[in-house]
Amino acid sequence: MPMKHSTYSVIIVGSGIAGLYAAIKLAQTAKVPDGILLLTKSTLSECNSRYAQGGIVGVLDENKQDSISLHVADTIKAGCGLSDFNVVKFISENSQHAIKDLMACGVDFDKNEQNQLNFTLEGAHSVRRILHVGGDATGYGIEKALVEKIKNDKAIASNITIYEQTIAVELLIDANKNCRGLISYNAATKEYEALYAPVTVLATGGTGQVYKYTTNPSVTTGDGLALAIKAHAEIKDMEFIQFHPTALSLENSDSRFLISESVRGEGAKLINQNGEYFMKNHPQKDLAPRDVVAREIYAQLSKGNKVFLDASFIGVEKFKKRFPNIYKTCLENNIDITKDFIPVSPAAHYCMGGIKTEVNGQSSVNNLYAIGEAACTSLHGANRLASNSLLECVVCAHEFVSTISKQNLLSSKIIDETVLSTIKRYAETENYYSVDINVTELKAQVKNIMWNNVGIIRTESSLLTALSEINKIEEIFANKDKCASLDEYELRNMILVAKCIINAALSRKDSIGAHYRADSTPVSTVNEHAGFAEKSEDKADDSKIIA
Repeated sequence: MPMKHSTYSVIIVGSGIAGLYAAIKLAQTAKVPDGILLLTKSTLSECNSRYAQGGIVGVLDENKQDSISLHVADTIKAGCGLSDFNVVKFISENSQHAIKDLMACGVDFDKNEQNQLNFTLEGAHSVRRILHVGGDATGYGIEKALVEKIKNDKAIASNITIYEQTIAVELLIDANKNCRGLISYNAATKEYEALYAPVTVLATGGTGQVYKYTTNPSVTTGDGLALAIKAHAEIKDMEFIQFHPTALSLENSDSRFLISESVRGEGAKLINQNGEYFMKNHPQKDLAPRDVVAREIYAQLSKGNKVFLDASFIGVEKFKKRFPNIYKTCLENNIDITKDFIPVSPAAHYCMGGIKTEVNGQSSVNNLYAIGEAACTSLHGANRLASNSLLECVVCAHEFVSTISKQNLLSSKIIDETVLSTIKRYAETENYYSVDINVTELKAQVKNIMWNNVGIIRTESSLLTALSEINKIEEIFANKDKCASLDEYELRNMILVAKCIINAALSRKDSIGAHYRADSTPVSTVNEHAGFAEKSEDKADDSKIIA
């Protein structure tokens, strides 16, 4: 067939922190006779995790105020008791190794004046345990170090092939429900390729671009989730979309630059145009869980109020040093934090749900793994605890590598009729369309529908409206196995993911965490492990954690 065919030991889709770290560890520790292929839709450095400002959780021995038990309790409490206790415990226990290994990979975490790791505070954390790079550029700092290691370490680079401007458009699933690789599409050359591997891992990030307002970059169109949905993998918890409370809100602009939660952790307060500090009555005030703060801001905006961050409590020099990128971006938008409040509003930020996996990334489809935001390990429950996501990326990527390193990773082109029929669809060269469509306009419609009807506050009526409107777009965009461009593949994926979110939100009738139904009574889910740490007399004693 007029299509290139290639074999690899492992195919990694996505070049965020999860994908890069997995590639590095595989190249260092596993036998990969056919090498590792790393696919990225954009360039090696453009991904969601590079925009993470807040930081990464580190439960480290040198932080005497902290313990695994405290971190587990904070995570489960923020997740409204829906987190998997054993998953939370496992990831917390492995955080020290993850941080130390990132440092060995060249990540330079911020230090204090005593040249010790600088632990900071974020919302819903009971102690300071968040590590940063470059003040407010943690994702970028980790991403940059990992990219440099892949490019400059010859032993690692020799085992990794990188495809840029390439999107995975369909998984190759055989008749026995085994994943045998995927079909890729190069946006620059317009060419398809059949890629075979005994192991495929999706590390494609989140879904933010399904919403009109998001802190996520343009590449986060839910591509990995869409692949898994089409492959009939089990998907979990898609109703739980986290809306970050504080994104820079500028008039006449849909752009939403993230104003890190750490700004509030350092003392900034939320205020409306009347000078009211409206979070003052909450026990955790401005550092309440994100879903709570987002709804309070939404309530203010619904009343016609404007919402701001008052950063005057921090001090100008400290702000400049601690948040250099936020300070610079504000100045570029004519906001001088020495005398101006920062206008903010919520924006779609993180998807707690995803492809259901074990902590090693194993999905319900044989040979198919998922790590990072595309996966749902049940760490986050109904509401992600700040800065747990980057930790999850590294710990689960490491566990994925540990698991598949024990396998025979010798690839094969042996395929059955089911896989062959999939390949034939993409090898054919006939014209795929009978009607012209405006992809940009349809994308915008999807984003508006989701923001207006499946956002911070939902009802059955709004969700049914959204489903009906998305179905109409899907009818217009009728084909949608093989598409004519990268933009069309993104639209196809956005439609699949949007319907998945809507249906999950319709199925959960109650309100909990980031899923808030205005037409139901909020429930209080109590997890037997949620409060155990506060009852411990010795904060550093983790022996009381019982799986």
